[in-house]
Amino acid sequence: MVRITQLKVPITYEAENLRALAAAYLKMDEKKIESCELVRESLDARKKPELFFSLVVDVKLSEGKRAEEKLLSQRRLAGKVIPAPSPYKFAYANFFSSEEKSFKRPVIVGFGPAGMMAGYYLAKAGYRPFILERGCDADKRSKLVETFWEKGELNPLSNVQFGEGGAGTFSDGKLNTLIKDKEGRCKEILKLFVSMGAPEDILYQQKPHIGTDFLIGMVKNIREAIIKMGGEVLFETKMTKLLTEGGKVTGIEAEGPEGIRSFETDTLILAIGHSARDTFRMLYDGGIEMEAKAFAVGFRVIHPQNLINESQYGKQPESILKKLGAANYKLTAKTSMGRGVYSFCMCPGGYVVNSSSEPGQTVVNGMSYHDREGKFANSAIIVSVTPEDFEDTASPLSGIAFQEKLEKKAYEASGGRIPVEPFGEFRKAVTGIQSPGESESWDLSMALTDAVKGAWETALIHEIMPQDINRAFVEGMEQFGKVIPGFDADNVPLCGIESRTSSPVRIPREEDGQAKITGLYPIGEGAGYAGGIMSAAIDGLRVAEKICGGNAK
Repeated sequence: MVRITQLKVPITYEAENLRALAAAYLKMDEKKIESCELVRESLDARKKPELFFSLVVDVKLSEGKRAEEKLLSQRRLAGKVIPAPSPYKFAYANFFSSEEKSFKRPVIVGFGPAGMMAGYYLAKAGYRPFILERGCDADKRSKLVETFWEKGELNPLSNVQFGEGGAGTFSDGKLNTLIKDKEGRCKEILKLFVSMGAPEDILYQQKPHIGTDFLIGMVKNIREAIIKMGGEVLFETKMTKLLTEGGKVTGIEAEGPEGIRSFETDTLILAIGHSARDTFRMLYDGGIEMEAKAFAVGFRVIHPQNLINESQYGKQPESILKKLGAANYKLTAKTSMGRGVYSFCMCPGGYVVNSSSEPGQTVVNGMSYHDREGKFANSAIIVSVTPEDFEDTASPLSGIAFQEKLEKKAYEASGGRIPVEPFGEFRKAVTGIQSPGESESWDLSMALTDAVKGAWETALIHEIMPQDINRAFVEGMEQFGKVIPGFDADNVPLCGIESRTSSPVRIPREEDGQAKITGLYPIGEGAGYAGGIMSAAIDGLRVAEKICGGNAK
């Protein structure tokens, strides 16, 4: 099989014509192509409003390998047609079943993307893992989240942050990652997701996403598959104690519906996510080595989706917009004070959601359904912070304390509702300078009504973050306004606060994936080694490989 790396096609192309397009590019009879697979579909908008797709396509020739080698040797195709990479195969050296060998079943704490993938592949290899999740199953969790958004009744153990599927379940469900993936783990996981109910377009989209509506069903199907392969998934069960002896893991204690239960194991996978602050403190008090790490904080901004569409696509007819779907953006800036400011978790046609997980603290996130048909777009605009910004620079948990302080201020600013302030008022309060331009003519209250999940209230959110971070935020917004006209308009709503962008803690680990305690595998976002659904899922697959003694690198 060979791969065409840059097949430029009109924006109106149809998938059923893919074989003919590939044949024309290769200058051969279409009948000589046995099969065609779309690997990647990327939008080329450099000459907007004239748009194209650039495709990556894998082609299998009917005349076999020798014909493919001849094609690869043609000078005119050098670098444009390459050998297609071999697919990933989950290999494990020490497969066994409970009948063949006695062993202590692995325990996984957390059922987000990292824990889920570690659990799935360990179960596939016969290890029958126990998986503990402090939150509820997806159906019960969804009801609790809806109740919180409607009535403000927070369940600290099961909410937008905790429960089956992790924090990513109530998000845009982005599946792109910056990880260099020569082994093909990313494609392997995407194929698994599709087999479990995710839409097939995630296999080839440049920036694939699932959406909350598909994620909920998908994670339930993965759970059922793990159980069928011998694993156990225990909900509403929180690890309360780590048991060690002689520098090795011997087990854990966990509290669930039936009280305290002990699990004897020599393999403990920590996939706790970035919001399990009580677990971080318990582990730290128990002597687990940790270090504070940089992350970012800021606010969610809301814009009309049609403003973003026109900035990214140019003016297009409705038929083209329907084919392309809601546009996204990625913005970065370096401020005069040296701080980085950038967009994060941009949600086209999405919603700002109250994603609080602790009483007396407010935090927001972004969420989209798969169709992304909401009238408004939102994104976090965040400012980088480092351990030097934290009050107790000597403590590995200082970043957690920094987050908590901001989230308490956000709660107090609006009594637990999402605090909102128009950017013009925020800018004037921070800089003392009135807006240099006019506001876009769209209604602020309509944006908040149509694009926010959870109660909101106008508040002085410029009083939440330190002033130097506020100034960096304003400077970044003004730079972004030069890229997307109207981005920094006076009436753009800022919703606070976005503080869970990544883990404020890292648990150091060795090349074999273990921490300084033998048998302890910290993985995913909570351990400080991932930043999104796919990178966390890949980390979970890697640790399964390491434990199985197979193809991990």
